[in-house]
Amino acid sequence: MTIDCTRFFINGAWHAMPDRAQRVHLSPASGSPCAILAMGTAEDADQAVRAAHAAFPEYSQTSIPERLAILDRVIAGLRARSEDLAQAVSCEMGAPIAFARSAHVGSGLAHLLTARRILADYPFETARGTTVIQREAIGVCALITPWNWPLNQVMCKLAPALATGCSVVLKPSELAPLSADLLGQIMAEAGLPAGVFNLVHGEGPAVGAALATHPLVDMISFTGSTRAGRAVAHAAADTIKRVTLELGGKSPNLLLEDADFGRAVTVGVHSCFSNAGQSCNAPTRMLVPETRLAEVMALAQQAAARVQPGDPALEGTRLGPVVSEAQFARVQDLIQAGINEGASLVWGGPGKPAGLEAGNYVRPTIFANVHNTMRIAREEIFGPVLCILSYRNEDEAVAIANDSDYGLSGQVWGEGEHARRVARRLRTGMVHINGAGMDFNAPFGGYRQSGNGREWGLEGFEDYLETKALLGDLA
Repeated sequence: MTIDCTRFFINGAWHAMPDRAQRVHLSPASGSPCAILAMGTAEDADQAVRAAHAAFPEYSQTSIPERLAILDRVIAGLRARSEDLAQAVSCEMGAPIAFARSAHVGSGLAHLLTARRILADYPFETARGTTVIQREAIGVCALITPWNWPLNQVMCKLAPALATGCSVVLKPSELAPLSADLLGQIMAEAGLPAGVFNLVHGEGPAVGAALATHPLVDMISFTGSTRAGRAVAHAAADTIKRVTLELGGKSPNLLLEDADFGRAVTVGVHSCFSNAGQSCNAPTRMLVPETRLAEVMALAQQAAARVQPGDPALEGTRLGPVVSEAQFARVQDLIQAGINEGASLVWGGPGKPAGLEAGNYVRPTIFANVHNTMRIAREEIFGPVLCILSYRNEDEAVAIANDSDYGLSGQVWGEGEHARRVARRLRTGMVHINGAGMDFNAPFGGYRQSGNGREWGLEGFEDYLETKALLGDLA
């Protein structure tokens, strides 16, 4: 069944776009059509921005109870449509259905609940002597989101934007139209004032570029590749709008001598392969003591053997396909580059798993004897490919970990205080210590070419606020 995503939601109503170019989105699991979407234009983006601009003055002045009620209706809608959303994510980008329910839909809901909690107690005005410091909504926000975590990335932007009183234009990835369309239906049913939420499908060079350059957009929040983020920042520069970028990563996973190697290697392999390796914070570089390399290779093989690719629609599947033929080709190119550069192939390799020739399935792959100058150690692969690097001492381990164009996330395993001490030396926006999971109250973002600004939690909430000083207001 091919789902129709040829309508845009602008100024409180759905608009059919029969005269727009159309794109057929293919299922990553089967290669068959699963959605047809209209490709928006710069004119569509302009219409949505103007609707958001007209809605902003009134919506920005709504009370906290009014915005809490709006968030409550969106939360209720997300819960009511949670299975539909999970099925949409699984269909459009290949996430195993159980993972789509727990992680993809779960994270979207978590961001809504976090924004609601912060809004309920946030001090929008504080006193400083005779001056009042006021925090107020920044304005019209353009949200450009990726395909790899569609609900997570939409909601970690949309929830704080709505909570703070901003109006928004959402341009989801053209590779994740189904979940975005369902979300648009939820937003429509939540009864937001017309123009507060707008949805336009399309490609980055058309709709995304129009949003980035639009003079009535006050903030653009982009998640995607570093290459595309660089283009967004350039496009937005002339209008001096706020730009927040959540970009790529090549995260180190540092195993210290006093780590629990059995647990650390197993968790590390499974974390790298999670979401088919299509996560910007995936721990794709495992750093291990030189004297423990053979042990780690054996443990990694055992862990990888328990991760078999399969149909994402099946309840027991843990590893689905990558999102597209283009992404499959890129992953294959980098796997071959690892072989050509002399890395040791521990598990997997080029090609598709037996019996899964129809979709974009990648053999989960592990390389050892990787040097940090190799392409597979420098470039973001965005597939289920793990690189194992060895180090001679702790200082060298930290130097290797920090020797990257990226700085999004990292992991450290070892005795508690020892691990925390080393974690503080990593130049990344996040460090997970001894397998700690995600915290939706913690800021998410990175250093260097991993972007700027922060999402999630209080820091993500405040990215949607401007600061105003009312001097003499308390005189």
